[in-house]
Amino acid sequence: MLEEYRLVSNRTARRDAPWTPAQNDILSDKAYANAFEAVSNWPGYAPTPLVSLSEIAAEFGVASLHYKDEGSRFGLGSFKALGGAYAVARLLQKELSRRLGREISMQEVTDRAHPEAGDITVCCATDGNHGRSVAWGAERFGARCVIFIHATVSEGRRAAIAKYGAEVRRVSGNYDESVREAQRTATAEGWFVVSDTSYPGYLDVPRDVMQGYEIMAAEALRALPEPPTHVFVQTGVGGMAAAVAAQVKRQFGDTRPRVILGDPLEAACWLASFEAGEPVAVEGDLDTLMAGLACGEVSLLAWEVLKDHCDAAVGIPEASVGRWMRRLARRTPPVTAGESAIAGLAAAEACCLDAAWRRQLDLNEGSRLLVFGSEGDTDPEVYRAILEQAD
Repeated sequence: MLEEYRLVSNRTARRDAPWTPAQNDILSDKAYANAFEAVSNWPGYAPTPLVSLSEIAAEFGVASLHYKDEGSRFGLGSFKALGGAYAVARLLQKELSRRLGREISMQEVTDRAHPEAGDITVCCATDGNHGRSVAWGAERFGARCVIFIHATVSEGRRAAIAKYGAEVRRVSGNYDESVREAQRTATAEGWFVVSDTSYPGYLDVPRDVMQGYEIMAAEALRALPEPPTHVFVQTGVGGMAAAVAAQVKRQFGDTRPRVILGDPLEAACWLASFEAGEPVAVEGDLDTLMAGLACGEVSLLAWEVLKDHCDAAVGIPEASVGRWMRRLARRTPPVTAGESAIAGLAAAEACCLDAAWRRQLDLNEGSRLLVFGSEGDTDPEVYRAILEQAD
């Protein structure tokens, strides 16, 4: 089974690499504090559970394994609720301040104090969860919203976005093509793109998205009984992974835990980029069951962080997805993990059970692992169908 996985080391990373001014301009303690102050005051905010998977830790031959379960986040089912909605609020704060000629507070945005927000349209491309967060944020703060989805996004995920009042437009092609279509349309219509990926000329909003994601990482680190030695985190464009890496680097400095990515083999842009030593796009339909990770191009902001502070990436085969979803659903107590939630856990399994990889990453009986369950059953129909399959 494990021969299907791939491990690629990041040759430019060092645990003692400094946290640079360029990285601090992307993700900083001050920006995190601002994001936490805003999001923690939203109705319904609560830290998500940190679940000890002690029986799996024993199988992996490590001291502990904790799973940050994002399935209950704001009722949206994924960690994305922290990023897209916060970026919508920040965008509205800036744009309303410009239009009204005075500084608008975040509280005014949260309270929908200015009906002029209804004249602002936000949009994005999504494979499901980010678009749901942007639509939820737009509805909550009073803006219009248009969401672009690509050809393979499920009907259940389309309906979940539309539930929050967004117009949903389906684009032929893959996720990266829907990103380009969202930008083209926004430019023509005078709309505002709220994307979770960054590209040349588009950096400010994705920075806000990533700052929201840091809340999840900080919650997990506060809840752990001891600091982790290894963090396994899934990657699409890399915004979530960069936010996690930024938190552990700024908290622990040169003693930071090792950071390892879980990248779908069918959309392995991080494996390709680490192999090349620079951002590399992968092409094709990117058709992976891990729909939230079906991205062929890395975020430039995420690359700026992860090139120095991420140690390796593991390619995750499709066969591991359902097996781990069913395993978590059948444990006591059960954990509801969506298709994209298990990539970090699958990467941890591969690294712990392969003797050479275990030595390479300094995994041993004293290691303390942290993984992120990034979503619950965000498409209940797909989730049920996967659970009914045989291992």
